[in-house]
Amino acid sequence: MTENKSSFHSALVVSNICNHISITLEMENVQYSTWVELIKIITRSHKVLHHIIPPEKPTVLTSEDEKELWSTLDDTILSWIYATISNDLLHTIIEPDTTIMDAWNRLRDIFQDNKNSHVVTLEAEFSNTKMENFPNVSTYVSV
Repeated sequence: MTENKSSFHSALVVSNICNHISITLEMENVQYSTWVELIKIITRSHKVLHHIIPPEKPTVLTSEDEKELWSTLDDTILSWIYATISNDLLHTIIEPDTTIMDAWNRLRDIFQDNKNSHVVTLEAEFSNTKMENFPNVSTYVSV
């Protein structure tokens, strides 16, 4: 990390994360993979990816300044997550005194745990879609 309490960190100047993450993650729209990639890009570009994806060698915080900066960055990235998800998801994952890693893992669990059941549901919908229920082939294909 850094030894100087007044050190500049680029992640702290991102005033509106929605300028960088153009989608809102919602339960209804399956955009989780896209949203994750966008979050990874912004966290990599600001050198804070290790807050959501632990490095192979754990970060050791030795000074109080390093611990304070880590906490500040953690809260900053957490606010990015909260600003880019729907209100329903926010109310599902938000808890007092949570870390970004906790919120990140909760979101992963919501979307990844549902993956198999979602595939089964989509396959069932597809199998039950009949061409005769549509006025023409173009409408059928666009579904």
